[in-house]
Amino acid sequence: MKPTNAALFLLLVVTCLSGCKTAKTANNSNTGSNEASKNSNTSTVAETANTTNPTTVTPDIAGKYNVTGANPTGTEYAGTLQVIKRGDVYQFRWNAGEQYDGVGVANGNIVAVAFANGADGKGCGVIDYAIQSDGTLDGKWGSWGVNEGGTEKATRTSGSGLVGQYDASGKNPDGKEYTAKLTVEPAVNLYRFLWSNNTEGLGIKRGENVAVGIGGSRCGFVTYEIQSDGTLDGIWGGYGSEKTGTEKATKQ
Repeated sequence: MKPTNAALFLLLVVTCLSGCKTAKTANNSNTGSNEASKNSNTSTVAETANTTNPTTVTPDIAGKYNVTGANPTGTEYAGTLQVIKRGDVYQFRWNAGEQYDGVGVANGNIVAVAFANGADGKGCGVIDYAIQSDGTLDGKWGSWGVNEGGTEKATRTSGSGLVGQYDASGKNPDGKEYTAKLTVEPAVNLYRFLWSNNTEGLGIKRGENVAVGIGGSRCGFVTYEIQSDGTLDGIWGGYGSEKTGTEKATKQ
């Protein structure tokens, strides 16, 4: 899945995130712990967030899957996916014509993932927000290579729907707190997230949930809905295009 190079993120040099799996790509060439991070005031936030619904229990998604999907261009692809539990987050490894690697956070029946092309997803992060009835965004995030997750809550100060201005506050995996201003803008069928600490992401809204990929053009991002039979039903995209692709992952 994923861009063969989109320098999102959600993912690389050739922004093919919205492009293809076997033609999907998000470039990634580094290894090691994720250096993507949100810098806010005196603290740094590793770039990934996951949002959790306190009333919903997330099923265990670890395991091996067969995947089929369609790129934003309409071409189809197939391959395999391995999901590995890593502390508070999940590592996602695809082999779909090319290799992709990413980090995912689970929130109820939603899993948000940021990925890059190659053997690791260094520099990619993801945050998943549950949209509250008052418009507040309650999120959880994570960064590739970091097993602990962070949290973030964004309170809307102006705007309507998802679009608008927010006051955001959160906590890094090391416990340090941070604050930032957040702007959410429409980007055709996606949303652009701009934090005042020079962090930028692209998000996909699905019901009362929005998954945001962070990391620039090298990273791609996916939002999966966990079906009752354990299948992962996904929508994905990346920088350079407002079009999205689809993916279905069925446990082996």
